Amino acid sequence: MNAPSDAFLHHKLQALQSQADEFIAVRRDIHRHPEMGYKEYRTSDLVAQQLSAWGYQVTRGLGGTGLVGQLKKGTGERSIGIRADMDALPIDEATGLSYASCNVGIMHACGHDGHTAMLLAAAKHLAQHGQFSGTLNVIFQPAEEGLGGAKKMMEDGLFKQFPCNAIFAMHNMPGQPQGHLVLRDGSAMASSDNVTITLHGKGGHGAMPHLNIDPVLIAANIITSLQQIVSRNAQPIVPSVLSFGKVIANGATNIIPNEVYMEGTFRTLDEKWRAEAHAKMKKMAEGIAESMGGSCSFEIRKGYPFLKNDEALTGRAKQAAVQYMGVENVVDLDIWMAAEDFSYYSQEMPATFYRLGTRNEAKGIVSSLPNRLLR
Repeated sequence: MNAPSDAFLHHKLQALQSQADEFIAVRRDIHRHPEMGYKEYRTSDLVAQQLSAWGYQVTRGLGGTGLVGQLKKGTGERSIGIRADMDALPIDEATGLSYASCNVGIMHACGHDGHTAMLLAAAKHLAQHGQFSGTLNVIFQPAEEGLGGAKKMMEDGLFKQFPCNAIFAMHNMPGQPQGHLVLRDGSAMASSDNVTITLHGKGGHGAMPHLNIDPVLIAANIITSLQQIVSRNAQPIVPSVLSFGKVIANGATNIIPNEVYMEGTFRTLDEKWRAEAHAKMKKMAEGIAESMGGSCSFEIRKGYPFLKNDEALTGRAKQAAVQYMGVENVVDLDIWMAAEDFSYYSQEMPATFYRLGTRNEAKGIVSSLPNRLLR
């Protein structure tokens, strides 16, 4: 396949630029009316109306509020999917923007309003100017923010109704300069599991520890010892992370509580090791609690699997990005231990998930995504 000419690329970019104001307005409208996962009713209506007007066959109700717009051209038998997520976060907006959220306690703080508007812009451009033979499926997904909307859409028959030979998605990245495209082939993002531990002891006065079974001390030993799962049981070539961010011991300065509650996250990039680590953590935590006279309730709630980018597909995507954007604007991404439910798709078919730099110092957008916004 020959590389596109400079004139062809210039024409394409001009066509896209001509519709910029239209989709800036769409993005701001969505930003003003954010909706939580599985409740993206207004957003879904807006997307469906736009796609229908451009000639897409629209199917709704996948994953609740999810929808797919399908466009066929020519006689080609191959098909691709492009996915955008639509949900917002439970955050109060205090930006003072003219299009700030009008829904109290809800905000598009992770940029899914932009993702939705960008895919709509691409959908319109491809409907009017796309030169391809085959099937395009534009997938507007609910509930990416920790609720697994991708899995729900698949359970509702997404790829049975709309088979894809490959699927693509992106996420904005304020830590990279505006206009940079950032991607990685192979393992790209981690699985994410919630670890919940409740430790039962015997509370009492802190001045008489011999009469108590101290669950705080048990918790301290478990937190320290479980790090061996990462440092001594995981293969060094398989990235793994175990972090505890919540420890609740409702005692007092001089009172040992009866119970300690802990929550943490375990992340890795290998499904076999993921299962093995779960079993090892449970066995170790229960053993430590028992050896110290207490007991342990241990639960792991499995989250998203790890995200893998198909090497051949991602290589082609990188080639195209270089042609359109210049080699200086295409950046290789290190493995990132955050999680993304596009990973469910990537486990089923060739997939490429990339990031688009959105740093804008003039508007104060200069850092990477806040930790609270990452799975």
